[in-house]
Amino acid sequence: MSFARFVALAIICSAVLVGCSITRTVRPIENASISELCIQENKDVLMDGFLPELQSQIQSHGIMPRVFQGPPPADCKHHLEYVANWRWDLAMYLSFAELRVYENKNLIGQAIYDARSGGASFDKFGSTSEKLKSLTDELFAQHRATKT
Repeated sequence: MSFARFVALAIICSAVLVGCSITRTVRPIENASISELCIQENKDVLMDGFLPELQSQIQSHGIMPRVFQGPPPADCKHHLEYVANWRWDLAMYLSFAELRVYENKNLIGQAIYDARSGGASFDKFGSTSEKLKSLTDELFAQHRATKT
């Protein structure tokens, strides 16, 4: 194989691998004491276990989760909105999740897991619980638990 073909093949392989990445972007919550976090139920998320797992992960950070439908209740200072999608590739896997935390109407934290371009990556497989835990751990890492 000529050097030029080798370089061309290396460039193509690199481009393919870059297109097969999984990204995580987290903007942690800073300077907020949250005792209760209201979670807006998203009926478009069709995985039954997602919301209970999200509640459990939030509770593990010393925050009491409360689920609501519709607009945030007036007595909820902090609320969370989420989106999650799954795909099939030999098995179901979480392909995208976004968690957004608000104080009143202001966005104070956000976590995104994106495996939509991770087609050839085996890292896309694995439990949703583990992926959600890594997002919530980083999202709430600087949170100051409030004693109730």
